[in-house]
Amino acid sequence: MRLTIVGCAGSYAGPDSPASSYLLEAEHEGGTYRIVMDMGSGALGALQRHVDPREVDAVVLSHLHPDHCIDLCGFFVFSKYHPGGALDPIPVWGPDDTADYMARAHGPDAGSGMGDQFDFRPWRADEPVVLGPFTVTPVLVDHPVQAYALKVQAGDATLVYSGDTGPTEALAATAQGADVLLCEASFVESQENPPNLHLTGAEAGEYARRCGVGRLLVTHVPAWTDRDEVGRDVATTFDGAWTLVEAGQVYEL
Repeated sequence: MRLTIVGCAGSYAGPDSPASSYLLEAEHEGGTYRIVMDMGSGALGALQRHVDPREVDAVVLSHLHPDHCIDLCGFFVFSKYHPGGALDPIPVWGPDDTADYMARAHGPDAGSGMGDQFDFRPWRADEPVVLGPFTVTPVLVDHPVQAYALKVQAGDATLVYSGDTGPTEALAATAQGADVLLCEASFVESQENPPNLHLTGAEAGEYARRCGVGRLLVTHVPAWTDRDEVGRDVATTFDGAWTLVEAGQVYEL
């Protein structure tokens, strides 16, 4: 499995990165199968540095906040009006109301919806979905909207993506023994943070330690947050391999 950090800015696109978006690739039936995991603000532009969007096989969305899904609107335009012809519909997995939410976000030009380009399918918590060589299992986490952590397996590699979440045992159970934990850290320990929303770097590190993950990749740090402070927080709870990710980085699992 190959993971490319398309965008890792938290809450909104930053000066150095789009909002949340990750490209997953694995060999399948003599070719490469590609999943875009979240497609936040600014992601579609950056995605084109790594792959032709016509080669995307599926999209999976953790939740319906704009910093995780809004560039699906641009992908709809690309898919429908490309001068080479409309693309075949691809599956888009997400929360229950993804189809309606995205059509409203796009506006009247979406017509009766985006169903001619996207095959919208709702997650069912803890029920695995097979996409080419990938098995993706959604797990409900703690956020103000319906939100999922995503456990992604391909061959003998396992990646767990936290999505957006406050502290929850659901994430701990999902991340046990993962090769990579791609975990948000929007908050810092020096502030008084609201509950049921996001994690600090120290909390992300604690999940990595408890779960015995091979590597912690820290993501979703807003541009207004001091990345160095997030890193210092991580180091207080986790002494294994960890990285504060940057857009454009590629990891092999």
